[in-house]
Amino acid sequence: MTAERARITVFDTTLRDGEQSPGCSMNQPEKLRLAQQLERLGVDVIEAGFPIASDGDFESVKAIATVVRRPIIAGLARACKPDIERAWEALKYAARPRIHVFLATSDIHLQYKLRITREQCLAQARESIRLAKSLCEDVEFSPEDATRTDPEFLCRVLDAVIEEGATTLNIPDTVGFTVPAEYGELISTIRRNVKGIENVVISAHCHNDLGMAVANALAGVAAGVRQVECTINGIGERAGNASLEEIVMAMRVRPDRYPYDTGVDGEQIFASSQMLSEITGIPVQPNKAITGRNAFAHEAGIHQDGVLKNPLTYEIMTPKSVGVPDSRLVLGKHSGRHALSIRCEQLGYQFDRRALDDIYRRFVRLADKIKHVEDRHLLELIRDTHKPSGSATPLIEPMVQAQSASMNATAASQSASNQAANLAADNQAADNQAAANAPEPETIKPFPVGPQTGAFGAPIPAHNDTHHEQTQQEDYLWGV
Repeated sequence: MTAERARITVFDTTLRDGEQSPGCSMNQPEKLRLAQQLERLGVDVIEAGFPIASDGDFESVKAIATVVRRPIIAGLARACKPDIERAWEALKYAARPRIHVFLATSDIHLQYKLRITREQCLAQARESIRLAKSLCEDVEFSPEDATRTDPEFLCRVLDAVIEEGATTLNIPDTVGFTVPAEYGELISTIRRNVKGIENVVISAHCHNDLGMAVANALAGVAAGVRQVECTINGIGERAGNASLEEIVMAMRVRPDRYPYDTGVDGEQIFASSQMLSEITGIPVQPNKAITGRNAFAHEAGIHQDGVLKNPLTYEIMTPKSVGVPDSRLVLGKHSGRHALSIRCEQLGYQFDRRALDDIYRRFVRLADKIKHVEDRHLLELIRDTHKPSGSATPLIEPMVQAQSASMNATAASQSASNQAANLAADNQAADNQAAANAPEPETIKPFPVGPQTGAFGAPIPAHNDTHHEQTQQEDYLWGV
């Protein structure tokens, strides 16, 4: 009997923390449009904004709370009465509202930013959660800069907010300071020492300043976190937040290591990424995992050859699983004959091996100059390489044109057959005489090839391959 997999709540903060990324500000119609896409994506919680920040943000949170009905709609508030009441005013129209209260707990924040003592911090946390709970049943608390907070004091604060009714405890790595093992240990410490922790949800909110946001979030999940806070494309303050798509797909690709489920519809990931990029005008970096332009693109010849034979040789997930239309074979100087041949066939051309070699040599020289060879470049190269002239016969022709030419040639040959018949009798005697005097043709012998071995010394068995299979095998061995 298979054990039931734990369900991870996906808390999307693209519209709040993500929007704080420089250049990613959104207006109300844009936020509402993206919120509706996040609903289609299947996230469990949408943090719609920070209602006290501006009238525009208040109205955006209110509109999202009114229109988007399935997910929990959260609004952020500092641990003070005006923020909490303003958040509730925006959220009270939601089918499932949540007030998210935060208060810094690290000594550096208490001393230099808030200028309060630890005891004052503890009292303020209690009062703010008590007020939020009086307005809304679902209350989340975040001790800002938790990963730089004294663990003993952190546990005292968490004890207090649970007593006042907090239902979710979020443990933020606000400045991206922690590392996976350390973050996992912090979650374990909280689970051991905080009273009533078994009755609330522990959440992870990790920033990417050291490039470890996703790894830290997954370490937290392994240690007992059951909600992850993340953003589409990993946008957010400074270096960004943990990327939603990377967390979700890590769990799906590696269930042996992360045996957890989410409600996210993977096939909506790419559409969500593209919509965010279009709204903000911030493009996704080409090598971004899951949603980047190159995530399913292949240029190296060995890789292209493998993907053409079986995509799983170099792709650990299918493009379709995240909503990407298809893999791309990028033609460049590292591409091989196999990929070049396939692309030419898609453009309507077929080659024998000799013609392919001719095209390939010129293709590599061109790719050295322009990096990526697009279809228009390839078509121009084909035309320039194999121009029909005089008595020469073109080595290649477009498939459709070749079929048409074949039909025309058949008609012409029928017309010419009568003339050929009249000449046949006159030429027969001369042909017989020439054949008698001609030397016997030299037999063409294949070049001797000794036993071949693979990359690790294992013998490669001989096969009676077709020409196409032989081409693929040569691409693999040569790595071109």
